[in-house]
Amino acid sequence: MTDVRLRHGRASLALGFFVQGVAFALLVTRIPGIQDRYGISDAVLPVFLAAVPILAGVGSVVTEKLVLRVRPGALLRGTQPVLLLALLGVGAGREVWQLALALAAFGLAMGALDASMNMLGVRLQRAYGRSIMIGFHAAYSLGGIAGASLAWVGVHLDLSLLVSYLPVVAVLVPAALVGGHWYKAAEAVPPGARDGGGGGGGAPEVVAKPLVFKLLLPLCLVMAFAYIGDSTVSNWSAKYLHDVLGSSEELATVPYNAYMVTTLLGRSVGDLGVRRFGAVAVVRCGTLLAGLGFGVVAVAPGAWAGIAGFTLLGLGLCVIVPQTFAAAGRLFPDASDAAVARLNIFNYVGFLVGSPLVGALGDAWNYRGAMLVPMVMVLVTFVYTRSFEADPARYGGGHERSRTADVG
Repeated sequence: MTDVRLRHGRASLALGFFVQGVAFALLVTRIPGIQDRYGISDAVLPVFLAAVPILAGVGSVVTEKLVLRVRPGALLRGTQPVLLLALLGVGAGREVWQLALALAAFGLAMGALDASMNMLGVRLQRAYGRSIMIGFHAAYSLGGIAGASLAWVGVHLDLSLLVSYLPVVAVLVPAALVGGHWYKAAEAVPPGARDGGGGGGGAPEVVAKPLVFKLLLPLCLVMAFAYIGDSTVSNWSAKYLHDVLGSSEELATVPYNAYMVTTLLGRSVGDLGVRRFGAVAVVRCGTLLAGLGFGVVAVAPGAWAGIAGFTLLGLGLCVIVPQTFAAAGRLFPDASDAAVARLNIFNYVGFLVGSPLVGALGDAWNYRGAMLVPMVMVLVTFVYTRSFEADPARYGGGHERSRTADVG
């Protein structure tokens, strides 16, 4: 496989991550507008919001089965337009049942995209022989910032959902279809090819073994805990700053923006850190920063200290998720697609658990104390850092027969 094809595959996959980031941000940042358009009460709204990650989990499970018959790149090419058209359907509908159908399509497509994009990302990292996975998630963060900015423009100009969404979909659908042509470069990477993405000098030998969920479970827990932390920031940062730290309503919008920006910055340099210091060191550093961030938020005397804590959270959490996907690919090199699909389910588990968990604890106890619970969960990652080692044989045990893989 030529270097040119690999570069094209990397660029097109980064575009895929960017497109999904834009679409998801456009959906979640316009929830008040969606609620007003369809007349959904506050009591019913959580049902609609929970349906998206639940169906995304279903989409991830289905993807694990589909990639046995359909190439991940083909699935990705076909699913990206569905996600964008479902977003357009959210803006175009009038009846609640139309919204339900659009959100169902969006959730299923999102799960399939999450799984297939990360499958291809693991394959491309394997072909490169060095860490590039965090960069793909940086493209997602950039898309999220772009989508949130476009949503702000739509609200500022008092545009309807349809008028806000239509130009974005009109641009991104053909861009995604054209870029998808180069996914074939990632699909051409053979299973079990060497992956040097864990850092250190050179590519390690890999162990050929089927997917064993017991071995994957530590990474699943890390993924769930990371998304519990992420959903805590996205759902509670503004309320915490306003109600607990006494900020103005305007200042309360700053923590999430700061979190998103630092997530992008951290992911932009994260691969360099993995290449220089190794995945284990980077994950440990990210875990420490995330735990420190939650601690600062919990004891913050004022709004700006709280913002500093949420900023540390962005720098810490941003590297954990992409490195968890990469670690799953190294742990099961001959079953990386299935490992990624199953691991991806715990993305949505964390997203579903995080917000109600913090809310329940905040109401029953207090919100400062509630912030300590996701802090402890994130810090549990320290227990599982061996899962991120570059050599899967050291994690899976030396009793299995190893083999030297061919270079992609």
